[in-house]
Amino acid sequence: MALTADLVARVHRTLADEGPDPGLHYHDDADYAAITAAMLDGHKPGAPCWLFAYGSLIWKPEVPHVAEMRGEARGWHRAFCFRVTRFRGTCAQPGLMMALDRGGQCGGMLYRLADDDLDQQINKLFRREFTVKPANCQPRWITVASAQGNVRAIAFVMNRQAAAYTGKLSPEATADILSIACGHWGPAAEYLHNTVAHLEAKGIHDRHLWQLQELVAERIKERVAANARE
Repeated sequence: MALTADLVARVHRTLADEGPDPGLHYHDDADYAAITAAMLDGHKPGAPCWLFAYGSLIWKPEVPHVAEMRGEARGWHRAFCFRVTRFRGTCAQPGLMMALDRGGQCGGMLYRLADDDLDQQINKLFRREFTVKPANCQPRWITVASAQGNVRAIAFVMNRQAAAYTGKLSPEATADILSIACGHWGPAAEYLHNTVAHLEAKGIHDRHLWQLQELVAERIKERVAANARE
C-alpha cells in the first residue's frame, strides 16, 4: 500500500471532542428500540441472522459473531459519500465516511450474529452506526451473494435524503478531503488505510479504494514536502 501508517501519522492531530451538534436531532432509547423491533419483524425466528460488513465493521466489529464468510452485495457499492463534522472531522474541516450507495457491486464480509439476545446485539450495533435523525446510514435487509448461495443480511445503506449526503465525488475531490481531515477519533486517512488493509487481508481487493489510497498518499507526501521547504 502507498498509504502507510507513517503517512497517516503525518495527518494526525490531537483534538478534543466538540460534542454533539446542538443544531441536529438525535435518536433516543425509544427510537433505537423501535427501529430494532422493526428490523427483527423482517427476520424469521430461528433463522441465521447475518450482518454485511463493508467498512469499519470488518476491522472493528461492534458485536461478536459465530461464523463469517465473504459476500458480494450486488446493486450497491461502497463510497465516501457523507460528510462528518465529528469523529474523523470537525466543523471547521469536515471529513468523509463510507456507506453503501446505489449501483455497482461491493465485496465484503458476512458475519453471523449469535442467536442469543439478538435484539440487544442489533440495538447496540444501531447505536454505533447512526446517531442523528434522519439517519445518514439506514439499516435494511439486502441480498448478498456468497459461496453458500444468496444470504439475507443487515446492511447500512446511504440515505440520499440526509443533509450530510455529498452525492458522487470524484476520486480527486475525495482524496483532497481524506488527506487533511482529522477528528478526535483520528485522521480520515486512517479510516481509509484500515479499511483497505483489512479488506486485502480478507482477500477482497477494491480497485476504487486502492486508487483512492494512492491518491491520498500522494497528497500527504506533497504536503509534507511543501512544509519541509518552508
